[in-house]
Amino acid sequence: MSDETLPGITPTPGPSGPAPPLKRTALYPFHLARGGHLVPFGGWEMPLYYHSILDEHRAVREGVGLFDVGHMGIVTVVGGHAAPMLSRRTTANVERIAPGQCRYTFLTEFNGAILDDLLVTRLDAHDPRAPGFLVVPNAARAGKVVDILREHRRPDTEITVHNPGITILAVQGPGSRALLESHFGWSLAGLKFYHGAWFPTDKASGIGPDGALGKPFPGALDHAIFVSRTGYTGELGFELFLRADDAVAIAERLAGAGAVPCGLGARDTLRQEKGFLLSGQDFNRDRTPLEAGQERFVEWDHPFVGREALEAEKKAGPPVRWSGIRTDEADAIPRHGTPILVGDRLVAHATSGGRSPTLQTGIALAFLPPPLDAPGTVLALEIRGKSVPAHVVPLPFLATGGARRPYTPTPP
Repeated sequence: MSDETLPGITPTPGPSGPAPPLKRTALYPFHLARGGHLVPFGGWEMPLYYHSILDEHRAVREGVGLFDVGHMGIVTVVGGHAAPMLSRRTTANVERIAPGQCRYTFLTEFNGAILDDLLVTRLDAHDPRAPGFLVVPNAARAGKVVDILREHRRPDTEITVHNPGITILAVQGPGSRALLESHFGWSLAGLKFYHGAWFPTDKASGIGPDGALGKPFPGALDHAIFVSRTGYTGELGFELFLRADDAVAIAERLAGAGAVPCGLGARDTLRQEKGFLLSGQDFNRDRTPLEAGQERFVEWDHPFVGREALEAEKKAGPPVRWSGIRTDEADAIPRHGTPILVGDRLVAHATSGGRSPTLQTGIALAFLPPPLDAPGTVLALEIRGKSVPAHVVPLPFLATGGARRPYTPTPP
């Protein structure tokens, strides 16, 4: 199965010529053992699904799902000028990030276009001599992001790429906290949204069940896991940073405790329902944070590459805006590239699209010119040569996670 068959996902364009061998994450043996349907994605061999995209989607909305996120970049930036350098190259004022705090941000180019969206987490416990940050870029952009950061590095700042020795598991869904607490004996109630901390895997860690800050990354991974309360599903969720050598055993333990293994298919349908951007598909160095409706992640209180262009765009108003579209025919399913029409006039193409398992209808994401972006605007989608009525709706499509049912984790 090629990248083009992934639901709502298209491959990132690459150079012509023979494709390099696909890379494999630390969980590759787990995917094989669990019957994962493996496909190429961004240069990696990843599971599209294990048994059913729909069942995996529902597991995350109603219980708890387990994702392999080991294809993402894992980078640390440590040293006296780490914070100023990251502030210069992202839309976040990284110098104001508190210990343990995680920030979603953009690395923009001089014209304001998004090169990648990132997660930046402060790892140190307020050490002014050697502040440290964990930076997680998208898989296809990780190399470029690291190259740019190194261009701006000062001698007192060290940039280290931790792939493939370190990997990430995402545990997502309303049952995620209960499962992790039950299985590891942790207390996660105090871990705030978009914060991270160290939690023990054995007594040698010296870390209590409530977590700790300031431990060395990746050294503390010998006896602990760095847990970040983030995710890409819109549900309660946690991302676990751990040694690649431990990944299969921990994934098997979590699956045995009730976490449903989930692939790229469910990851995509879940993020589309929440209106989340997909790097390389919804933007590909051609859209700005303002066009993408993400100004809340642009901090204007510091200088950064692309700021002048974004200030000019803010003053004039973005020429297009990130919008949600819902089909009026439940069985009409838009995809990436679906033409969007007003009458007979082509006004845009969908950047993402698919069937929402929760809403039971087709949904699409697109950049629409004002005033067509106004909720309620009537449009048409050209699907399989047929004009399908649709209308603009506010984002996210799904304000909450949908149906809820009591969830009890299986004892380990």
